[in-house]
Amino acid sequence: MTGVTTTTLPDGRTAQLWLGGAGQGPVVVFLHGCPDTRHAAMTGEAAARAAGVRLLCVNRPGYGRSTYHASDPGTVADDVVAVLDQIGIGRIGVLAMSIGGGYGVSLAARHPDRVQVLGLVSAQYRQEPGSVEEAMEAARPDFEAWVATIRPEDPDDTALAARWRASLPEQDAALLADTPDVEVAAAAREALAQHEGFLRDAALAFRPWPHLPEDVRCPAYAWSGELDGNAPAADTARLASRLGAQHFVRPGTTHLAALLGHWPDLLATLRPHLD
Repeated sequence: MTGVTTTTLPDGRTAQLWLGGAGQGPVVVFLHGCPDTRHAAMTGEAAARAAGVRLLCVNRPGYGRSTYHASDPGTVADDVVAVLDQIGIGRIGVLAMSIGGGYGVSLAARHPDRVQVLGLVSAQYRQEPGSVEEAMEAARPDFEAWVATIRPEDPDDTALAARWRASLPEQDAALLADTPDVEVAAAAREALAQHEGFLRDAALAFRPWPHLPEDVRCPAYAWSGELDGNAPAADTARLASRLGAQHFVRPGTTHLAALLGHWPDLLATLRPHLD
C-alpha cells in the first residue's frame, strides 16, 4: 500500500494516511505537528528513498478526512498501531514533529514492542491549568479568526499557497518556496478542513500526558532550532533530559526548518536502530 489512502479503524472511524519513501525497507512513522497533516511527511519522501526507509503518516482525528473524536495521546497511539496491523507492519521508528512530540512519547511508551527508536523535532513540553474542553473553547475564537485570514476554501492554489507561506517565519516559508503551489494549497486545505483537530491537539499538548517521558525505554533523540519561538530549545532540552535522549540544537534554525531542512540527517540517525 503506497500513496494516498484511507482506512477504517476497528471502531468504524476513518483514518487518512500516506505511505511513501522507499519501495521496501523499515518503516518510520511520522507524527505531524499542528495544524498540519500527512503532507508534512511527504516533504521527506526523497530523503526516505535515499535512506532506504518507508514513511508512514496517519492524520490524527479531526484533520483532513480522519474522523474527529475525543482522542488523547494514548488513543492516537492505538490508532497508529491499528493501521500498522492492517497493512502488515511490525516494528517501527517514530519521528514526531512539534506538538506531535506528546503523541510520539505515548506511542513509544504504550507500545514498546513496536517502537525501536524515537526522534523528536521541535517538541514542546509544559503543562497549563484547566481541562481540555476549556482550553479548546478558549482558543477557538483566535484560531477561527486566523483561519479566516488563510481562507482555505479559496480554489485559487497560488493565492492560498501565498497566504499559507506568509503565515510562517521567513526561514520556514523559504523552505517551501520550491514546493509547487498546488501541493502547498492542498496541505493548507487538509490541515484546516476541520477545526477540532487543531483545537484538541493544542489543548492536549499542554495538559498532563497519559505516559511520562521516563516511561520510554527505546533509544531517543531530540532536535531543536536555535531560533525557534514556538518550541524553544530549552523546552526541548528538558524533555530530552527526562527521556535520556541526545539533544541537538540546529544553529540559526527556526521551527519548521528543523524538519524541512534536515530530513536526511534525521532519518540517517534513526536508520541504524531499525530492523
